Amino acid sequence: MVADTEEQLGQWVPQAVSGDAAALNKVIRLIYPPVLRYTRARISGGVTPTPEDVAQDICFAVSTSIHSYVDRGRPFMAFVYGIAFNKVADAHRSLARDRLNPTEEVPETAVEHDTPEELAMISSGSNRVRLLLDSLSEKSRNILILRVFEGLSAEETAAIVGSTPGAVRVAQHRALATLRRQLDQEEEQ
Repeated sequence: MVADTEEQLGQWVPQAVSGDAAALNKVIRLIYPPVLRYTRARISGGVTPTPEDVAQDICFAVSTSIHSYVDRGRPFMAFVYGIAFNKVADAHRSLARDRLNPTEEVPETAVEHDTPEELAMISSGSNRVRLLLDSLSEKSRNILILRVFEGLSAEETAAIVGSTPGAVRVAQHRALATLRRQLDQEEEQ
């Protein structure tokens, strides 16, 4: 699936770089799903900015900077994730500064498929995963997110983070071992 996306991007990116609006639209449609998965893994739900807001910011930044993209033999998604890393960091800084999270608009209709208890359990699990991920170094966290949440190969991840596939595998192994130790310590308490 990832290779298919890169292959499709290879078809549309050069045209988008040269100013073709239709090609840019195709590029944004292709990058949005993995970008959204990445932001959901990095930003808690129910806060402002939301993962969806940050994903939209990332896509906007890609669309406004694509004219400066130069193919250096790395996957286009390396360019996208470089922007994503920075936008997520910006969102975290914004959250640290602004502790006010106003309630969004009241929905006009009631949501009947998820009970408050179900939503609390989902949120609790997501928050626990985020806390565990946040205990890792930035590079280890990004490698784990790209490998586990995004499903990228070690080679694809290495191209994105500027490393080697072997170093990515070692970093992933160490990050998972760290998370296992943390979970074991939590269970002992």
